[in-house]
Amino acid sequence: MSPPTFACQHMPGVTVISVAGDLEAANADQLDAFITRTRRRPGDHVVLDLSEVPFVGQAGLRVLLNVRALIRRHGGDLHLAALQESPARVLNATGAAPVLTVHHSVQQAILTALHASHGPRNKP
Repeated sequence: MSPPTFACQHMPGVTVISVAGDLEAANADQLDAFITRTRRRPGDHVVLDLSEVPFVGQAGLRVLLNVRALIRRHGGDLHLAALQESPARVLNATGAAPVLTVHHSVQQAILTALHASHGPRNKP
């Protein structure tokens, strides 16, 4: 098992994080730490590009749900994008799919997050 890798891009009100590799018990905390380090503001929306994540285990799912809850408490949201078949099945089988905001493409997730970050609730 190789550790997951992460890349980050910042846009106004949105942090886009690309993840590659499995998210499981041995490494899910690395994703949590990376998101915490890279968000500019607590209320920013976070887009996770999961197109290169072939597997999400229970620990990975727990991190996604916890991160979503934290971001939403601060006025943002977590957007999951481009899930492969196996992670999508995990979200559906566990009942997490309706709770998480899932997009078919990274572009769709970014556009939705950018639009939401400029909405009325995030204006000063």
